[in-house]
Amino acid sequence: MATSPCSSSGVSSSSSSGLGADAGLEIRTRSVEQTLVPLVSQITTLINHKDKPKRSDKTLQAIQRVGQAVNLAVGRFVTVGEAIANENHELKEEMSVACIEARRAGETIAQLTDVASLDHPESDSHITIFTDKTGVVKAARLLLSSVTKVLVLADRIVIKQIITSRNKVLATMEQLEKVSSFQEFVQIFSQFGNEMVEFAHLTGDRQNDLKDEKKKARMAASRAVLEKCTMMLLTASKTCLRHPDCESARINKDGVFHRMRIALEQVIEIVTDSRPNGENEMAPISIYSGIKEFKNKVEGLRENLYFLSKENLSTMLEVILEHTEDFTDSAYTSHEHREHILELSKQAKMELEQLVSVWMQAQNQKTKDLMEDLEVAILKTCQCMNELKREVHGAATSLAADLLKYHTDHMVLKALKITGVEGNLEAVAEYTCKLSEQKEQLVEMCRLLRHVSGTEPLEITCIHAEDTFQVTGPQIISAVETLALHPSSKIAKENLEVFCEAWESQLSDMSMLLREINDVFEGRRGEKRVYLSLPRPGKHNANLKALKPVKLDTEEQAKIAKLGLELHLLTSEVDSETEKWEDQENEIVQHGQGMSSMAYSMYLFTRGEGLLKTTQDLFHQAEIFATEGMKLASAFQAFSDQIHNDDKPLLLLEAEKLIPMCKQLQITAKASVQGKSAIFTKVDACIQKTRNVMTLLCQLLPLCSKLMRKNKAGNGYLKPAPPWREDRIRTGTNAHAPERRAETFGIKSLENHVTNMTFLESK
Repeated sequence: MATSPCSSSGVSSSSSSGLGADAGLEIRTRSVEQTLVPLVSQITTLINHKDKPKRSDKTLQAIQRVGQAVNLAVGRFVTVGEAIANENHELKEEMSVACIEARRAGETIAQLTDVASLDHPESDSHITIFTDKTGVVKAARLLLSSVTKVLVLADRIVIKQIITSRNKVLATMEQLEKVSSFQEFVQIFSQFGNEMVEFAHLTGDRQNDLKDEKKKARMAASRAVLEKCTMMLLTASKTCLRHPDCESARINKDGVFHRMRIALEQVIEIVTDSRPNGENEMAPISIYSGIKEFKNKVEGLRENLYFLSKENLSTMLEVILEHTEDFTDSAYTSHEHREHILELSKQAKMELEQLVSVWMQAQNQKTKDLMEDLEVAILKTCQCMNELKREVHGAATSLAADLLKYHTDHMVLKALKITGVEGNLEAVAEYTCKLSEQKEQLVEMCRLLRHVSGTEPLEITCIHAEDTFQVTGPQIISAVETLALHPSSKIAKENLEVFCEAWESQLSDMSMLLREINDVFEGRRGEKRVYLSLPRPGKHNANLKALKPVKLDTEEQAKIAKLGLELHLLTSEVDSETEKWEDQENEIVQHGQGMSSMAYSMYLFTRGEGLLKTTQDLFHQAEIFATEGMKLASAFQAFSDQIHNDDKPLLLLEAEKLIPMCKQLQITAKASVQGKSAIFTKVDACIQKTRNVMTLLCQLLPLCSKLMRKNKAGNGYLKPAPPWREDRIRTGTNAHAPERRAETFGIKSLENHVTNMTFLESK
């Protein structure tokens, strides 16, 4: 197997007592890291104890409790590790050795922290943490090393599961390519669908677990391709079977299979951290990242005049200015933007020349005047680069906004569907040319947006979007050509619909991507928190029965996906509104952010991602969301009591709508239903009601923010010492305390957390 995260067994850690282990291990997943953090913390607490001559009984008892807790947790942890070893024979020996080492180290720590009888004369020969600190450090190192080894071996099993699942999918795909009858195809595709669902769950869990945001984005892009291509593969294959002699139908089908194979390979590259033939990944450099690095080097001259050469700096600027040619050479860049970019490029060269001149003089003679001149040159150079960055951002985002607005009516796609059904080959040829032009525009838009995306994950999303337009355009053309040759074919018509939907979906995604890019540029982007409201039971529990997944038909999937997308847009809007509040500890902000995070997890459910795995999980989340909404309604009421303003009646009128909406959602979520149809109806209702609540929040939050600003400006007044805030401070609680506690893994969480990481639920 290719390189995995288990290439070594140490964990990088340190303390003032010299606690540390091999630094060679790079931990790539959050589950491994978060399981180790509390253990390192507990052991560090033990080792960093102060050797005071007088030790209180309370101190001795605390040390003993920590030692016993470590030993008990390690015992449970090892039990899970041994169970894993028994189920995976190829790793049994390595895992068993690591488990034995961990158990021995845990017992040693328990013995050394057994200090209950330390003050009694008869215990003088008793070796403890106070008399053998070196022994504790040694046992701690062994414990961390062995526990880490168990974790990374378990992680290797997860990787193996994903590779095995991928191999199953590939084998079934090969069978699907060769089938010659509908009956055989339906039978094999059913198996393929189940295998794809399993692969989606495995890779979804892995995606959520990855620490590297860049890898996360690549995984998300590859999984999105596989998700959309599964439906394309179905209709393209059926069209080919119905019209076996049609060349355009064959081209259409082959394109889908090829794209799926590439996506499957990319997933394996990410999970194994490898590249084909050992080649290194060379990501294209964007203007943003180039400017950021260039400015860092320029500003570094303040600290050190000799850490780089003038040739190095000149080369960096040349590379940036070469990339700006993507804008100045583009037929879609406005004349105004082109002229400004060229002017700023020329100015940047001049500023750098001036900087280099002063810099070289300062190297020879560090006078006060020269250092002041250098500071001015640094500031002017960085300011010029900031202006260039702002100009290319404006050029890319204004082009994107115009194109997305222009193509929002999908007129070309509609014309292709009509002319295809009519069998009008001449008209089809005319509109396929227009689609090709549209494709080139959108591809160029993605290339320019990548330069200004601001973060590596967003860069990857832009590259994925570019690839999608590049591939989907020709696929639509081959699909419409097939329909034009067989205008009465229902399956050919359905196939064209599927590819057109993929195009429309990508255009919709571009609108959200554009918003995220603007958020990054304006400094509004914050990382979406995961709302941990669901307990995740250990999978080794033999009494747990796997819930059978409910399969939705195409129409149901489309409806849920559309609702999910609407929910996603609303969460972004609520996040944007809450981020505008100066007081982030405000109760309204806290509840609003919590509800947005829960709604986001429900959106992820519609995509088969995130922590909500079953419909029961979704209903449970909806109940908690509704409860949080009731708390928010109380916060709105308390806020309204503080203000005397003409807008107060409007706030109360809108806020009062929140309580019945949340109660309705609670009733729906708690209602008992049976059968596929009833479950789907309940899922649909829960998401719709959640969407309605979020829509109301989008109205209430800006209204509250406006009233807050008015009162601060003196247009109204706030009553002092709001009681709801006093209560919150006095009790020391807030809306997210349980969730924050859940995110802090203690020693007792080791067993469950490793189980969660290693043995995935039966999907």
